[in-house]
Amino acid sequence: MTESDILAKVKARFGARVLAEYSFRGQSAVTVAPETLREILVFLRDDAETAFDWLMDVGGVDYLGYPDDDDREWRFEVAYQLYSMKLNHRFRVKVGVPDDSVEVPSVWDLWAIANWEEREVYDMYGIRFAGHPNLRRILCHDEFVGHALRKDYPINKRQKLSQPSEIILCEKVEWA
Repeated sequence: MTESDILAKVKARFGARVLAEYSFRGQSAVTVAPETLREILVFLRDDAETAFDWLMDVGGVDYLGYPDDDDREWRFEVAYQLYSMKLNHRFRVKVGVPDDSVEVPSVWDLWAIANWEEREVYDMYGIRFAGHPNLRRILCHDEFVGHALRKDYPINKRQKLSQPSEIILCEKVEWA
């Protein structure tokens, strides 16, 4: 199944709930509203013809100041890169996130790796994931103010660590 076939299948199933679609350099993608995200990801994971069993990446995009982009209804996007190991194909699902309501549903229970990847997006962009079990900073220290990959973050801003981080040592693990 090609990516354009997957795109057609998604459009047929979800219709008007697909806010935007595109294909570029052989990769197709759809943009959906946050309330459609989990339903479409479960469909793509569980459908035998798509079988996306691996969430490769979750990433954020900030379109603030993006040239020639006045008609976009959302400032942020969260992009989910899916891959099927069984069928060897890829697909991208993006969620449009308005600036005034920066929250999307968590998918950590669908793919365990999303637990860490959603924390990275939260830390860098400030996008919250509803239902995430441990949504806290993962890349920046706890006293860090702001979200470093937002376009409105001042690039010359200095951050001060108010107290030394506590180093936690793990016990030695014996591998069988």
